Amino acid sequence: MQETNRKHWLSILAKASVQDLDVLVAENVSFPKVDELRAPEIGSVMVRGRMGGTGDAFNMGEMTVSRCSISLQTGEVGHGYVQGRNKAKAKQVAILDALLQTAQHDHIMRTVIAPLENSLAGAKSVQSAKAAATKVEFFTLVRGEDQ
Repeated sequence: MQETNRKHWLSILAKASVQDLDVLVAENVSFPKVDELRAPEIGSVMVRGRMGGTGDAFNMGEMTVSRCSISLQTGEVGHGYVQGRNKAKAKQVAILDALLQTAQHDHIMRTVIAPLENSLAGAKSVQSAKAAATKVEFFTLVRGEDQ
């Protein structure tokens, strides 16, 4: 398993809506018995930004997150960090993270991750279209006095 793949699926799982995630998991995945290494809990993290995207770093503020870490009976460890106060989603993401490290990887990627990724891409394109509709183009006219 490549680490970039894990970052990719964790990103998709964290951004997915609870409703979409619940439906896809209920239809396609049976959760095994797990041991909680870190029970689901709610906390906050400091969000940092950069001036202009590349400048000096600064603290933007705090964001609420839920997290959970689990271990499967077969030894795989999964972690779930999600924005907001949803302990159940954090545990669900942690279990899926662990299952994606097993032989179920291809099945879960095809039946859960791919549909979630498509849904997120569709939502992003709708949001981009709404933002593009408000775009204002500025231009200047050359005045005849300077000639």
